[in-house]
Amino acid sequence: MNRIDNDLLSVQEARILVENAREAQKILATFPQEKLDKIVEQMAQEAYKHAKELAIMSQEETGFGKWQDKFIKNVFACDFIYKKIRDMKVVGIIAEDKENKTMDIGVPVGVIVAVPPSTNPVSTTIYKTLIAIKSGNAIVFSPHPKAKKTIGKVLDILIRAAEESGLPSGAIAYLQTLAVDGTVALMNHQDTALILITGVPQMVRAAHTSGKPTINGGPGNGPAFIERSADIKKAVADIIASRTFDNGIVSASEQSIVAEGCIAEEVRQELKRKGAYFLSVLESERLSKFFFLRDGSINPEIVGKSAKEVARTIGLTVPEDTKVLISEQKYVSPSNPYSREKLCPVLAFYVEKDWMNACEKCIELLVNEGLGHTLVIHSKNEHVIQEFALKKPVSRILVNTPATLGGIGATTNLFPALTLGCGAAGGGITSDNVSPMNLINIRKVGYGVRRMEDLAKEVQSAEVTEISGNQILVKQQATQDAQALEELLERLIEHLKQHG
Repeated sequence: MNRIDNDLLSVQEARILVENAREAQKILATFPQEKLDKIVEQMAQEAYKHAKELAIMSQEETGFGKWQDKFIKNVFACDFIYKKIRDMKVVGIIAEDKENKTMDIGVPVGVIVAVPPSTNPVSTTIYKTLIAIKSGNAIVFSPHPKAKKTIGKVLDILIRAAEESGLPSGAIAYLQTLAVDGTVALMNHQDTALILITGVPQMVRAAHTSGKPTINGGPGNGPAFIERSADIKKAVADIIASRTFDNGIVSASEQSIVAEGCIAEEVRQELKRKGAYFLSVLESERLSKFFFLRDGSINPEIVGKSAKEVARTIGLTVPEDTKVLISEQKYVSPSNPYSREKLCPVLAFYVEKDWMNACEKCIELLVNEGLGHTLVIHSKNEHVIQEFALKKPVSRILVNTPATLGGIGATTNLFPALTLGCGAAGGGITSDNVSPMNLINIRKVGYGVRRMEDLAKEVQSAEVTEISGNQILVKQQATQDAQALEELLERLIEHLKQHG
């Protein structure tokens, strides 16, 4: 009987892909920015043509979210992000100070291993590919098993467009024999320079074990604080629009609402008017059992489902216009499902008596699972906003904007990105919205502007000044000491005359 070991085949394929990528990247590293830009432009244009088709394919394969919102994300990746990076100088001379005679040279890191998520497979794959080639790097993907057909289709489109524009064969590639061992082999290969992961917590752990520099986003357990000065109607509208975008599977999306006590009831009523259904204590308890599997992983049956579909899992019928489900909570703990990231339109609701207590509640939520991903504050009080910005253990703070679109730079001026770094808290090397600049090393160039003889003279002059200054201080001190001694002797002589 013939037996095929899929794990071994995957490992062998991984080694071949990285080695081919290494050779292709050597050629790619010789390309000027202009040539790289032409390749990136061609890929973006081709991806744009297929954006809707790929959105539908993604939703059908994974069953997650809404294809209409995925279409928006796909266009965001191949149009909005492309236009943002189009004129960036990333390789070669990227900065020059003629007055101080210094230069910065952008140098590609080499071969990047990328792991895209099943929740946003198309947009994330397009984005990672564009920023990798823009910065002169080769990139090898390990597709998520739940979205392997879609990711494969995206990459086939990108590879064809790129190679027709002069990209060396092998500079973009993907693992076709999927296995965990193959993905780990990609990460551990000696020629892998950087690992770029969005989502996929198990692979994040494997990446850190490899010892390679890793850029990753942690779980998005972000709270949204509504402070008493906020525009409550706008805040609620932003939160619901954000939480329902693609049925809540974007990691930057709000997971909890923290309302200040004096406005809590007004916030509740506005949430209800906008389509929120507040679960009873019993309903909350029943639903909480469906969020996670026994091993602690998210239950795929609720990922990317609408609020009504999630409600049906416990036999609950909610009004037709229900957009989000809300459970009122008091405490934060690792064992409380409502304190964790849930990739569906469900929100926890906390009430705190003032902004200082709300601040502490937000910290509890962030460190519970979020690893400092994102926090939102709705407020007009600049003092409170600054206090939150200074004290929160978080990588990005968004003010008066929907988290889903604000975090990725769509409704804010943060760099547009679909991988949101979480820095040291999440085990990665950056907390940035990841751009091509995160995928290069910067070589510093400095021209000589002073001679050693000049430095020696400056040191000698400084020493003389210091010695001279010390001599003056010694003389001043000696004079003061002599005057004090003379006064003491005079007093002593006078004393002897009076009592002698």
